[in-house]
Amino acid sequence: MTITISRLYDNYSDAERAVHRLEDAGVLHSDISILANNSDDWYSKRDKVDRDRDGIDDRAEGAGAGAGIGAGIGGAVGLLTGLGLLAIPGVGPVVAAGWLVSTGVGAAAGAATGGIIGALTQAVVPEEDASQYAEGVRRGGTLVSVRIAESDRSRVEPLLDQSSVDLRQRSAAWQKSGWTGFDVASPPLAPDDVWRERERHRMGTGVR
Repeated sequence: MTITISRLYDNYSDAERAVHRLEDAGVLHSDISILANNSDDWYSKRDKVDRDRDGIDDRAEGAGAGAGIGAGIGGAVGLLTGLGLLAIPGVGPVVAAGWLVSTGVGAAAGAATGGIIGALTQAVVPEEDASQYAEGVRRGGTLVSVRIAESDRSRVEPLLDQSSVDLRQRSAAWQKSGWTGFDVASPPLAPDDVWRERERHRMGTGVR
C-alpha cells in the first residue's frame, strides 16, 4: 500500500535538507515533491543553478517544463535540479518540483478546492491536513511530500521530522487569530507579510 507523508518547514533550506536526506536514503526522485512560497522572489535572486552542467540555468529549464517540472532533468540528477516557478490560487507564486506539482498544476487551473488541497486530497491526505499545509505555504513555508510504501513509514518519517513545523500547534495559533481554513479566494500575502510570518517563527516557535 502506498501512502503520502508531508511535512511543512518554515524555510526552504530546512526543506532542501529534508529532500537530500530522502534522496540519500534511496527514495526515488519521482516520489518526492517540494513546494516553496516565493512571494518575495527569493528564488530568482539566487545565483545561477546549473547542477546538470549544460550551461543553462536549471530554474529556467524547470519553469519551461510546466506541469512536468522535475520529471526530466530532476529525475536524472536530483529533484531540486528541476525546480520551476508557477502560481497557485490562494497561495501566489511558488517554487516547486515533483509529482505533487504535476497533479497540483491541473488542479490549480480552476478547482474550487485550490491546487495544493486538490493535489494532496487526491493523494489521500485528509482535507483538514491539506488545508493546513496549503495555509502554511501561503504564509511563507515550504512543503515536502513523499509517496512511499506503508512498510517504509518508520524509516522515512524521521528523515522528514527534523526541523519540521508542528502542524497542529501552528494551526491552533492561526485559529486564535481568526483563521478557519485555507481559502482559495484569499489574496496571496504581500512580501512584507510573508517576512513577518517567517520572522515570527524564526526562533523555533511551533517547530519540532
